[in-house]
Amino acid sequence: MGATAGAVWGRAEQQDFRSRVRGTLLGVAVGDAFGAPVDGLDLDEIREEHGAEGMTDLAPAYGRRGAVTHLTQLSLFSVDGLIRAQVRRDTGAWHPPTDLHRAYRRWAATQRDWGPDLRRKDDGWLAHEEWLYVRRDAPKALLLGLGDETMGTPEAPKNPGERGAEAAARSAPFGLLVGWEPQLVAQLAVECAAQTHGHPTGYLAAGAYAVIVHGLARGESLDAAVQRALALLVARPGHPPVTEALQHALGAVRQGLPTPARVTELIGEGTAEGLVAASVYCALVGEDVRHGLRLAVNHDGPSAATGALTGGLLGALHGETALPPAWLAELEGRATLLELADDFAMEMTQGPALHGPAGSSPGWLARYPRA
Repeated sequence: MGATAGAVWGRAEQQDFRSRVRGTLLGVAVGDAFGAPVDGLDLDEIREEHGAEGMTDLAPAYGRRGAVTHLTQLSLFSVDGLIRAQVRRDTGAWHPPTDLHRAYRRWAATQRDWGPDLRRKDDGWLAHEEWLYVRRDAPKALLLGLGDETMGTPEAPKNPGERGAEAAARSAPFGLLVGWEPQLVAQLAVECAAQTHGHPTGYLAAGAYAVIVHGLARGESLDAAVQRALALLVARPGHPPVTEALQHALGAVRQGLPTPARVTELIGEGTAEGLVAASVYCALVGEDVRHGLRLAVNHDGPSAATGALTGGLLGALHGETALPPAWLAELEGRATLLELADDFAMEMTQGPALHGPAGSSPGWLARYPRA
């Protein structure tokens, strides 16, 4: 698996890219935190608890406002794994799915350990962040898929019947590989999704979502990014449920004002293709980021995952400054998210200055060890 030759980055391009990287990661987290308090509730229950308009502001979950779930945790480790893959490339070892699997295994350790083990220098800095060692209702598919050293692949996936949206919801960072061709982004997302979600619907929805984020991060419109994802999917076995769901989302845009019922219909059974389709719809019809996220969490389906998926799209599309500042102010782990986003942007735009045959920054290799 390889990448295209990197473009020459001017200062304006670097600043735009960093804003989209920050926007994507913060968007995933804000959408996740907004939906978390009502995850698992139907619309009537949401309105009974939060008023006739449903969720309009952050509310407490896990004992605080702005708390994120396992969806944001795993997205952070996706970024960590991608940076580590780039750093390890200097050694001649270049297999990003393996680096992502190791990153996800580091996340799995946070779900069983009491806290970080500072003696494990090869873990890097992210796995030493104490706030990540909280359990936020990660489903069995994640814990089982990452429960041993055997890495699932599309040919021999873990949990072959699993169609949930968790793999798609951690796939936004793959779309930020703007120097890669879209088909390579799709392939990486598919291979990494199969590590926990082995049903074609689960891993192809992750591939489609990553390609859509990729188009947005490159400055395309959301509609154009979805069309590109559709074109790439049709060559893959098992694609019809995902392509039909995305086409349904595009068609729903022309069916009048958005309603919770329409979002619920798109979500369907709550599997990956429905949630990705619903997030595309919410991002397309939302008047602004706040409205799009309100559509994404006020319905009868899984609110945290739909919110996270929608937030990733809106953040990639508009950049960090479009996100609601009052929500960012209360967001759990914001400092870590920003630090990781900036590290990712720096690695992707200035990697050769940080590590390579001519010499490497000791501080960078301590943060992202090659081991």
